[in-house]
Amino acid sequence: MRPQVTVLIPAYNEEKYIVSTIRGVKSSGAADRILVVDDGSIDKTAEAARETGAEVIRLSSNRGKGNALNTGLLRVPSGVVVFIDADTGQSAAELYKLVVPVLEGKADMTIGVLPPSSVRGGFGLVKKLAGTLVLKSTGVGLDAGLSGQRAVKREVLSAIGPVSEGFAVEVGMNIKALSLGYRALEVPVKMYHRESGRNLEGFVHRGRQFCDILKFCLKEARGARQW
Repeated sequence: MRPQVTVLIPAYNEEKYIVSTIRGVKSSGAADRILVVDDGSIDKTAEAARETGAEVIRLSSNRGKGNALNTGLLRVPSGVVVFIDADTGQSAAELYKLVVPVLEGKADMTIGVLPPSSVRGGFGLVKKLAGTLVLKSTGVGLDAGLSGQRAVKREVLSAIGPVSEGFAVEVGMNIKALSLGYRALEVPVKMYHRESGRNLEGFVHRGRQFCDILKFCLKEARGARQW
């Protein structure tokens, strides 16, 4: 009997996309369970998700993606967990490509490699920082280490402990899992989500990412590895 596959979707004010994302997840044919964590939304994200039949945890206030994921993981004791962003829409149907290698024992964690961006974004500083820190901490190079679309064995998540807060979720997961010897596999997927443009909002977002990732490595990863 194969492990149960739970798709965990953190969502904040995603009323516009959450229904199409859940429909995409269902059409993948790979999800046994869909769990949405509404991170204190002020719109109708939770209500819209419930109407699709998904399980919904509604938090009273917005505390960030890391906290939302950790809250959801308390409800997932075993199996395979698939992390999907709430704004991937129908393209979430591609998640089966992430699940298969884990179920077949080819990887302990898969990371979705999305198509090239169609939006002119930043200058790649956050991506370079993330890649450099993961490489120096683990000796493993990742091209899509910032991708939030991934499938992970629950035992791996138990071993690495709570996911990081702020915007260091993915980098923290990469460093902790790889440092413990777990196998990561990057998998091309035709998935899409909203992208930050080269504007004030986009630069603020990337600036927060940069700071959170650097803070995580200075506080946690450096203590485990010398780099």
